[in-house]
Amino acid sequence: MRVTHLSTYHLFGGAAVAANRLHQALSNVGQYDGSVESTLLVGTSNRQEKHRPGPGVTYLANNFLAEQTAFGRFVAERLYFLPYERDRSVRFQFSPAAFGANLNFHEAIQQADILHLHWINFGFLSLDGLRALFELGKPVVWTLHDQWAFTGGCHYSRGCAHFLTHCRQCPYLKKPGEQDLSYRIFEQKKTVFANANVHFTPPSRWLSDEGIRSTLLRNFPFTIIPYAIDQRIFQPIDRQEANLRLEIPDSSSSGLTPARVLFGSANVTDTRKGFRYFAEALQLLHQQHPALNLEVLVFGKGRSYLLNELPFTVRHLGILTSEDAIVAAYNAADAMVVPSLEDNLPNTVIESLSCGTPVIGFRTGGIPEMVDHQQNGYLADVGSAQQLADGIAFVLNHPNPEILRQQARQSAQERFSEAVVARQHIELYDKLMNG
Repeated sequence: MRVTHLSTYHLFGGAAVAANRLHQALSNVGQYDGSVESTLLVGTSNRQEKHRPGPGVTYLANNFLAEQTAFGRFVAERLYFLPYERDRSVRFQFSPAAFGANLNFHEAIQQADILHLHWINFGFLSLDGLRALFELGKPVVWTLHDQWAFTGGCHYSRGCAHFLTHCRQCPYLKKPGEQDLSYRIFEQKKTVFANANVHFTPPSRWLSDEGIRSTLLRNFPFTIIPYAIDQRIFQPIDRQEANLRLEIPDSSSSGLTPARVLFGSANVTDTRKGFRYFAEALQLLHQQHPALNLEVLVFGKGRSYLLNELPFTVRHLGILTSEDAIVAAYNAADAMVVPSLEDNLPNTVIESLSCGTPVIGFRTGGIPEMVDHQQNGYLADVGSAQQLADGIAFVLNHPNPEILRQQARQSAQERFSEAVVARQHIELYDKLMNG
């Protein structure tokens, strides 16, 4: 059985990483039992990725001209939205899908028994391109990485519930109206989905519930399947080795080794990731636990101005590109803090738990499906910096932290291991192929 995955990017962004990990998981399982042959068709790539694409990865933009064409589609997509955007802050949070490539005649599409869609925006697939793929008549699986498939263009609705009936009066637009851009895109999606044979596989129950409640997707089948991760890579390692990889000075000889908390995001300044609540929680922690010797580790793009106001030592690790460095960051920390205000199934939580590092986060999106309160981490009410501080204190002051770490690792093995997640997908593929 040949499965072709479609993703705009290969390793850039959480959705792309998740798509690549599923492709790897299926390839690893398939090589033993021959059940599936997986191909990952990527819309575009950066130079670093092209030097290490990995087996079964094919780039649509595989030469200079194709790269320029892909970039042109991306620019055209952004320029199309420019007159409508409310302000610059929403520029990349709304996708009209007006421009995209024609993939129907690509070898990876033609040879596939099943097409598996992932995040396909930013000029990779247009709505017309989606319709053309659906019209091929092949079974389609679509892993939802955000809400875009069932909205009028936004990737996260940010509390707007219009997608439950019909998108309009969109808060992302400069001039919201009853028949604004979101209304028109919603109408286009109704036509695209009218005769489509699609099975949706959201990674979290939260996203599944949102999709099932939506007007666009309520009549489609859904199966919740979480993300996969290679736990031979993401695993506990010695703390001193982690410090060495990150070039963090070893202070154990002085007896002043600080506790460490970690915050990481593709973009630290993205308000949806909730860094300001993390900063506020650290202020409260300093006031309520003045004797606490704490160091804050941060990785990701951007540098929030709030970093300068934190009452603890901050070590900014920058953008971590290698898996060795990412694994080291989790293992160098005593706790990972994920204060997202709206999220699906964050890779940072999966990675941290796999490394045996407990996670503190808000009860939002798919996070409560990953973090078992006071077992492998701590759950706080959304927007409560005080409860976030309480969660950090709970983990750092736990009488037996090794138990927390063991439970974190075990929960990841049971839920997110390659064998577990690949098998769930193969069972679904078999079901679709057999009618």
